[in-house]
Amino acid sequence: MKNNKIKSFHFTEVIVPAKEGMISSKSINKPLHMLPVIKKASDGWSAQFDELPKLIVRMELENGVIGLGEFYRDHNLDLIKNIAESLIGVDLDELSLRKLPIGLYREYDGFECCIWDAYAKSHGLRVVDLLGGPLQEKVKVGSWSSHREISEVGDVAKNFAEMGYDSIKFKADLEDDVVATCEEIKKAAPNMTVIFDPNQRWENLGEVKKRVRALEKVGNVFCLEDPLPFWMIQDYAALREFTDIRIVRHVSLPYIYQGQRVHDIINILNHRSADGFNFNAGLAKFQQQDLIANAANMYSWHGSEIDLGISEAMYIHQVSATQNCIWPSDIFGRLIRSHDLLKKPLKIEAPYAYLPEGLGLGIELDEEVIESFKTNELFVS
Repeated sequence: MKNNKIKSFHFTEVIVPAKEGMISSKSINKPLHMLPVIKKASDGWSAQFDELPKLIVRMELENGVIGLGEFYRDHNLDLIKNIAESLIGVDLDELSLRKLPIGLYREYDGFECCIWDAYAKSHGLRVVDLLGGPLQEKVKVGSWSSHREISEVGDVAKNFAEMGYDSIKFKADLEDDVVATCEEIKKAAPNMTVIFDPNQRWENLGEVKKRVRALEKVGNVFCLEDPLPFWMIQDYAALREFTDIRIVRHVSLPYIYQGQRVHDIINILNHRSADGFNFNAGLAKFQQQDLIANAANMYSWHGSEIDLGISEAMYIHQVSATQNCIWPSDIFGRLIRSHDLLKKPLKIEAPYAYLPEGLGLGIELDEEVIESFKTNELFVS
């Protein structure tokens, strides 16, 4: 299809709240956005994720094809406007999809998504085909909760188990009784495994050691994800030697503020400081992350920021094109949020998600629902 030049961008900012009771216990108020908040000029851990705006984009080509994208929460709208203006008139067929003419910003992946979606549609392909084609027919996914009172844990796990999920991920800091959590889950949902994600908040090796021996005895922990601060790579190696519980490192390239980069994977492998990975990145960089882990025969899952339907569709395409990304991915946005903004929800039959049918990402937006959540919009042409 000719005329693959970018004609315009239509950005819509939305705030899509979580369903009542789906984040944490009512008695617990612990914001989960760990990065500084742009619009509040506040520090990390100062806002709950569903209070922050998300931005979706419809990029139109001169041939009429629309490419869809979704940005990570708390975007920089001025930066996005500048990038969009620089892309007007660019021919997609003259781009390298693996290295777009955009700087290293957290906003890169939203543009990459809509460009790949439009390129695939213009050439009669799916996004997964641009990654080499699917290697997995279905993608393993898990359930999720933030911090919970022990009295609620069993019911939460049982509810997800009845939906078909066989794993649940909890946020956890030093105040959470993770051993009691696992004991309650073992009683209420015996076949459910548990992922704990302290988001680096267990502070030091001594604090982690105090917990892992008791967790080993309960026996239903799938892994610990980033229990220690990211830079403590030697302590991670010591922890891995100390416990039989898997230690997983989250390498999230959108965490540019924290300096995370692809080479962190190599450093982690060199120090033997992880049993597997949680990867976050855009289309090209996620494939690079996966190929490094695959070469080391390490398993992984796809992380998220509890996103909406465009990003989650992208994640399914990404994971489908891998061999070793087989652990339960964080694709549970519609499970937690009040909507995913898609006219037809992604096909998720727990514990698996399936590739959408159709060209590009294979999804269609629900414009009426988007309008109901809209807080701002921007046109660039």
